[in-house]
Amino acid sequence: MISKWNYLPLTPEEQQVEALLADRFAKCPAVARLLALRGIKSHDEVRAFFSPSLSRLHDPFLMRDMDKAVDRLNSALGGKEKIMIYGDYDVDGTTAVALVYRYLRNFYSNLVYYIPLRDDEGYGISYQGIDYAAEIGVSLIIVLDCGVKAIEEIKYAKERGIDFIVCDHHVPDDELPSAAAILNPKRVDDPYPFKGLSGCGVGFKFMQAFAKSNGIGMHDLDCLLDLVAVSIAADIVPLVDENRVMAFFGLKRLNNNPCVGLRSIIRLCGLSNKDLTISDIIFKIGPRINASGRMESGQESVELLVTQDAQKARELSQRIDQYNQDRKELDRQITVEANEIIERHRQSLTGRSPIVIYDASWHKGVIGIVASRLAELYFRPSVVLTQSNGLATGSSRSVRGFDVYAAIKSCRDLLENFGGHTNAVGLSMKVENIDEFRRRLTEYVETHIADDQVTPALDIDCALTFAEINTDFLRQMRYFSPFGPENHKPVFITRNVTDAGTSRIVGHAMEHIRLEMTDPTSDRVFSGIAFNMADMFELVGSGKPFDIVYTIEENRHRGGVVQLFVKAIRAHVDDA
Repeated sequence: MISKWNYLPLTPEEQQVEALLADRFAKCPAVARLLALRGIKSHDEVRAFFSPSLSRLHDPFLMRDMDKAVDRLNSALGGKEKIMIYGDYDVDGTTAVALVYRYLRNFYSNLVYYIPLRDDEGYGISYQGIDYAAEIGVSLIIVLDCGVKAIEEIKYAKERGIDFIVCDHHVPDDELPSAAAILNPKRVDDPYPFKGLSGCGVGFKFMQAFAKSNGIGMHDLDCLLDLVAVSIAADIVPLVDENRVMAFFGLKRLNNNPCVGLRSIIRLCGLSNKDLTISDIIFKIGPRINASGRMESGQESVELLVTQDAQKARELSQRIDQYNQDRKELDRQITVEANEIIERHRQSLTGRSPIVIYDASWHKGVIGIVASRLAELYFRPSVVLTQSNGLATGSSRSVRGFDVYAAIKSCRDLLENFGGHTNAVGLSMKVENIDEFRRRLTEYVETHIADDQVTPALDIDCALTFAEINTDFLRQMRYFSPFGPENHKPVFITRNVTDAGTSRIVGHAMEHIRLEMTDPTSDRVFSGIAFNMADMFELVGSGKPFDIVYTIEENRHRGGVVQLFVKAIRAHVDDA
């Protein structure tokens, strides 16, 4: 149960912005507050935020090495070299490979794509992949969503006459590989104005620069934004700046005219007649694309995303959906086993210590998902390890605001390899190093993590009365989407709510509450759903006032029906 409610205060600067925008949003004062919380500072910025435009994408040549990358690609095309498009096996990697392959095949045919096998080759550039490239006569590899740490592998490829263009977005080390070009906005020497691109987003910028350098119109590239939107959602990168623009237009493409492969997945998910959102990608589309790389080969996901044959897309999507069913069963099984391990050692799990668990039998393809579940359940950084190719290999996930990449980097002398982001890191080590890694990581986390980062809490954006949830307000709320990290769906609090007399417990196990509520400002009855909160029904049905924290869902296909997704309930306290 979430016991701590944080009502986010405005800084003095944000208060000035709220006052500046007050006249424009006089009918909906909450909108001015929400814009201020999102860093909007002027009326011009409001217009840019409410009306995304592809013309506001940054010049791709602002990225370090972009000129080198374009020159090397142009040289390869001019020399009729064989080019391999190589990427990671997750959603971001496979969408990136599909995007670059599909775009370049409009102009060039001597292309192949390659996704390493998770179990046999592991994450990133593999020696097997390089050997295969050399065997089939590849002289240029464009690698996407990995490669920025592949110093030895790229050196090996160079000795075999193969150049690399690296398109990555993971945090690089001080030393960079000897590639022909390294595109990564997170390079310390990169002046690119936006650091939060996905791997597919970096690939898009590369193709944007290629088009610009060759005087090619943008239509064929803009048509691929459905792939970028899927990568942005699935890789949980910040939904601001360029990402928000590309996700906005990518969602339009997904809803109106997605590629053949994505259309097949959308149909299979039962989403064909729905207004697709970022959440649909995260919870339905993304996991299916991911399942191929987790359970079998990410090559099949790329095959799905590049095919123009509807029948082939149906067959591939059905196979991938079965992988997803298998993945879910493994996920459930391993999560249960992981929880049993944690419970057996609960006494060693202090208030701030991370979770580090290992089982050599666990399936490598789902341990990242299990790490995410444990971090959410226990409110602490979590590392889940299994055995692969003689090493302890795993994934870590963090809690809000804690840099798990820095924590794992502090133990790098114990690791064979690691890489990732602030919130998620992949890593491998010798099995005999696990105990020392656990000790060192625990020491680092307990020293650096704050109490509020391991405490379940709700951050609340804005207080609303039911009278304020009107047509004008809902219209303004639509402009805030698409939602994601750093542009999350607004979280509201309404105080002094009472049951309209028709709230009831629902669900197969009678675990949820279907709420019907009013407040003193409005005669209108608002519907809501409170998942897994049946224990609060005594308060709801008592007739006493209570406070709710919630997000607003509007079903525009059902005439604008509004439902409140209630995150927390507590007894009303005056002046709380």
